[in-house]
Formats: sequence, structure tokens, C-alpha cells
Amino acid sequence: MTRLEQQIAFILEIDKVKNIFRQTPLSDGNRKENDAEHSWHIALMAILLKEHAEDEVDVSKVMTMVLLHDLVEIDAGDTYAYDSVGMQSKREREVKAADRIFGLLPEDQGAYFRALWDEFEAYETADAKYAHLLDNFQPMLLNDASDGVSWREHEVKKSQIYKRNERIEETSKVIWEKMQEVVAKNIALGNVREG
Repeated sequence: MTRLEQQIAFILEIDKVKNIFRQTPLSDGNRKENDAEHSWHIALMAILLKEHAEDEVDVSKVMTMVLLHDLVEIDAGDTYAYDSVGMQSKREREVKAADRIFGLLPEDQGAYFRALWDEFEAYETADAKYAHLLDNFQPMLLNDASDGVSWREHEVKKSQIYKRNERIEETSKVIWEKMQEVVAKNIALGNVREG
């Protein structure tokens, strides 16, 4: 297979991400978003919110990272953020998927994408931390805009949201404050459970 044929095979394979639906609703609440929509949304957010990051970040790198971070869900499926059972096997399923999906590419491009995915998963660099902030903030904004539909559906508690976002403050104090406001508002509205 030629280099171009490998790239085309990858391009066609990643089209499947458009069929992976998340638990997060669109802002109007009419339906749930798919992984492609989520990734596009947070890629734009990477540009918009950079000024709020505590550390310097490489926006181009972060955009690439967030555009590919959920491609593994083509094989592994979307694991809801607050699904404690699904979380137990998530890492194993996603690593296997990363091996296959990034393995479709020419070796140099596959290694580059895989390294970005691994960096995101490790959650250690400023770029990965910023990418995680975006990945967590976007569904929170959509849940808030849609009257907490997903939070209500899954009976999500404040403690779960705070646990999931416990490292956001080190990445952006301003966004962490906004997230706390959103949670408090949705507790008052009955969309998020206290506790």
C-alpha cells in the first residue's frame, strides 16, 4: 500500500467518529452530539480560551491533540464521564483502539498522532492539561445551556463533577471559577445533585 493509500484508508476510517454519539446534548437540547462535533468544538475553543491558561501552550499542537483524542472511540465506544463500571476497562479498550487506528497511517504520521494521544492521556504537559480543560469545559457548557439534561438523566452529583475536574484550577483559575458557578447554578435548579 502506498503512503497516499494508507492516508486515505485512515481518512475513511476516521469518518466513523461521526457515528459515535456522546451523552452530551447540543446546546439546544434537541439531540446528543457526536465525537466529531465535540472535537471540532473544542479545537475552536483552544484558540478562543488560550488567554485564560496559566501556562504557555502551543495552540496548534493542542488543536491537533483534541481533534484526534477521541478517534479511539471508533473501536472503544464513548465511555460516559461518570460511568464507574465503564471506566474500569476504558484504558485497555482505548489503547487497543489507538494501536489499530493510528497503525493505519504511514509509520511517521502514525507515531506522531499516537505520541499526541499518549501525551493527552498522560495529562502531564501544559498542552495536555489545557486539552483536558477544553474536553471537560465544553460538555459542562452544553449541559448548562440545555437545562442540565444529561446531568439530570444520569443523576450526577456535585462531588462527581468536582472529582472529574479537580485539576482544572492548575490549568486556569478563571475557568475553574466559571465551572464552579455553573455547578452551583445547576444545583440550585435541581439539575445536579448535592453531595
